[in-house]
Amino acid sequence: MLTVEVALARAQAAIGMIPGEAAETIASAADPERFDWRGLVAGVHATGNPVVAFVSQLTAIVRAADESAADYVHRGSTSQDILDTATMLLCRDALRRVHTDLLRTAGALAGHAEAHRDTVMAGRTLTQHAVPITFGLKAAGWLGQVLDAITRVERVLATALPVSLGGAAGTLSAYQEFTERDSLDLVEPFAAELGLVAPPAPWHSGRTPIADVAAVLAFVSGSLGKIAADVAVLTRTEIGELAEQGAPGRGASSAMPHKQNPVHTTAVLTAARQVPALVSVLHQCMVVEDERSAGGWHAEWQPLREALRLVVGAAHNGAALTEGLRVFPDRMRANLALTGGAIVSERLGAVLTPVLGKVETKALLTEATAMTADRPDDLPDVLAELLRQHGLDADAHRWRALCDPEEYTGAAARLTDRAIERYRAVVK
Repeated sequence: MLTVEVALARAQAAIGMIPGEAAETIASAADPERFDWRGLVAGVHATGNPVVAFVSQLTAIVRAADESAADYVHRGSTSQDILDTATMLLCRDALRRVHTDLLRTAGALAGHAEAHRDTVMAGRTLTQHAVPITFGLKAAGWLGQVLDAITRVERVLATALPVSLGGAAGTLSAYQEFTERDSLDLVEPFAAELGLVAPPAPWHSGRTPIADVAAVLAFVSGSLGKIAADVAVLTRTEIGELAEQGAPGRGASSAMPHKQNPVHTTAVLTAARQVPALVSVLHQCMVVEDERSAGGWHAEWQPLREALRLVVGAAHNGAALTEGLRVFPDRMRANLALTGGAIVSERLGAVLTPVLGKVETKALLTEATAMTADRPDDLPDVLAELLRQHGLDADAHRWRALCDPEEYTGAAARLTDRAIERYRAVVK
């Protein structure tokens, strides 16, 4: 709020609304150490927002330096102009931190995708082995969502964080009373002072800027949450395909010395599960009455603060998680073998359907996989025998080759390459 008041005074001086000397006196007096913080809190209780007591104290501080300059503090302004603009500065600072950490995360994921372009693992759907994929493709999928988040954060930072300047009811009438210039001339220099966007109209009761920030926070937390959800599964003891980077004391249990809990993963998941609920409150706050609302504006403050805090933390933890992520290809290969050739039953179906027909093929493969459920390595031989009974090609060597999961990854490598190319284009 001090930054906003100083910018307002300097912008007003730039168009001749107040003396330049007064603006610089206000800037010199804008020291948070001079404020009575308990008094500010008491002012919120008394007036329903923090600006009234803040302006009163700032005016007194300026008066102590130059009595004449005190008349120019907060000239023509209203509480919502100051607090909404200050909120946009906070959002900008938070989103810049998020952006920096998302770039770190994207870089780490691009590295994993490239390093494991051909590392085969089990693809899982509805918790079960489905078809083979590569870890490179999984990392590429994570990377795509993070790149989507980066572009959305960049859009909000560049175009969706406006100053708020409207006066009591959005007409700029009080500002107009203090200048012979058009009061609209104040908006551009005010925005330029702060590095924010100059909006076409006041937005006291049009809460699109808050909704835009809320939406990108939800997208970021969801994108990072997807990564954390996958890592949480793949770091399970019985799966063991991934692990967080170890460090002395990190992830330690108070009761079980053998454990190393996934700390960064847990922190990201914690945020991802809270942010959508907070964002729903912020979107609901778009539905407000009149030119300035009673309660709608005020209801934004706590969920916005908490959502920003959670997403800044999630982005930082996401970067630490992905940069330190340990990958175990041998464990991936061992898990892939758990179902033997059954994991490529889709491929077997594609080969057999032109020969047997769709219905007969499904019945035969269902029988073969059921017969070898407890001995999956025998699937090629059992399949060959069943085909022999149908008078068809019974070359077990051929079916063993078709059952090799590493030979059934489709376009995974090329899709991974495309994700890496996109990364290079986005972060160039």
